Amino acid sequence: MLTVHQISKSYGFETILEGVSFNLSAGERLALVGPNGCGKTTLLRIISGLEQADSGGVRFDPPDLRLGYLPQGFNLTPDADLVPDTIEDYLAQTQGDPTGLAAQLAELASSLAITPDRRDLQREYDLALARLEVASQNAGHTPRVLAVLGLGGLPPKTRVCELSGGQKTRLALARVLLSEPQLLLLDEPTNHLDLTMLAWLEEWLLAFRGAVLLVSHDRALLDRTSTAILELDPHTHRVRSYAGNYSDYLEQKLNEHARQWEAYKQQQTEIECLQKAAARVRGDARFRRGGKADSGDKFAKGFFSDQSSGTMARARFLERRLERLLGDERVDKPKGDWQMKLDFGETPPSGQSVLTLEDLSVGYGSKVILENLNAHLWHGARLALIGPNGSGKTTLLRTIAGDLPPLTGHVRLGANVRLGVMTQEQEELDPALDAFTTIRRLAPLSETDARAFLHKFLFSREEVFQPIGNLSYGERARLSLACLVAFGVNLLLLDEPINHLDIPSRARFEAALADFEGTILAVVHDRYFIEGFASDIWEIRMDNQEARSTPTLKTWHL
Repeated sequence: MLTVHQISKSYGFETILEGVSFNLSAGERLALVGPNGCGKTTLLRIISGLEQADSGGVRFDPPDLRLGYLPQGFNLTPDADLVPDTIEDYLAQTQGDPTGLAAQLAELASSLAITPDRRDLQREYDLALARLEVASQNAGHTPRVLAVLGLGGLPPKTRVCELSGGQKTRLALARVLLSEPQLLLLDEPTNHLDLTMLAWLEEWLLAFRGAVLLVSHDRALLDRTSTAILELDPHTHRVRSYAGNYSDYLEQKLNEHARQWEAYKQQQTEIECLQKAAARVRGDARFRRGGKADSGDKFAKGFFSDQSSGTMARARFLERRLERLLGDERVDKPKGDWQMKLDFGETPPSGQSVLTLEDLSVGYGSKVILENLNAHLWHGARLALIGPNGSGKTTLLRTIAGDLPPLTGHVRLGANVRLGVMTQEQEELDPALDAFTTIRRLAPLSETDARAFLHKFLFSREEVFQPIGNLSYGERARLSLACLVAFGVNLLLLDEPINHLDIPSRARFEAALADFEGTILAVVHDRYFIEGFASDIWEIRMDNQEARSTPTLKTWHL
């Protein structure tokens, strides 16, 4: 269905993709993996036609196949756009308006009646007919699809900008699925999705009969759904295919790394032995030419003279072997990936009682989202706050952080609690500032120390002076983490902190949180993360997915 042939792409002097080639057939689900910034999104945009490659090409089979592209992040349309309108507008753009398609079909039929032998007209007619059939089939399906994706209970006048992060992702999925795609390009489709919707997406992908190219850092999703892994190497800018799911890929990579280390160590040992042997042989030859054996022993002197040519030949042989080992036959030392060096350092102490919710109700204005909440958080806890999208998790965190006033009840922070917040879409960052200025506003660092500090979070050279508004989602997430470290906190409120981090960075972040000596309250839906992180769970439960009743908060200790 998809052939990518020798795609190359550069921005200025920076190479992103070089000679990328692969095939994708119906029924296959390729997971495209690689660190943030290596070019995964760029490759998807080239395939979807939103960017042009410098060289190479993309071929679809059939040429008119229906492509569904879910980009990373959801670009808001104007505030006046309602949720159903965004669906209809998208379908009209991707499939065409049924009325307009019918008129186009009638025009093409008239032209074919006059010139029936024109293959180009016949092709246009077949394409318009197929698009009209899909558009007609989907007519009236919007309410059903919205209901399946948990958006059916929204008031009809709900604007897109009023949705939570998870609801926006669901809406974007609804638009793509309603277009009846044959080839799916999904760029981080799990960001902000709750556990229920993650399970639904897995089952839907497993049942999908078309082809899928998926970019995701959700390890559970990759394990369940991928039929092969496509690794985009940040050093070579090329892709390499691995059979199986993510766990299979990881095992193959670990075995490759171990084999390369063993080959490298063996070669280094051989090089050292050859260098010593060559030096010894050369030394023997010099010794013999100098006649430093007993000069009065004519027999010995003649013997060494006869052997010198053979000794030199052996030395040349050893040196040629060394040249090959240091040249064409060299085994490179395995490279360690440059990942975040996240260390929260020394954590300021706090009291044992860190956070108390007393008869708390939260919401906006007169709209109550959660009410009568009573819960306690003790020092050192690792709390995962889970629940359906739109159930009030972010609202609760914003109330605890002091950004929203409680509707009723109280939020009480314990003695010496120093709060750090990482929001779902990094709203705490000023898009007009750069990373360098942001960090120096939080900590008294010199220019050299500030740049060295940001280097730990993968900001190098002039990247530290790039406006935050121009950074990628992953770069903003890394900067938010850097701000928390620089500020020196002992209570972390994290709203989907790992959404835009690549898998190695997620693992590094998890390890850093394990060493953090303070208390953590995190809204997170990554199942691997929850399993390895949480000591306690707060779950927001809803009596039904339509959100017609007020959710309740259930707590338990793991």
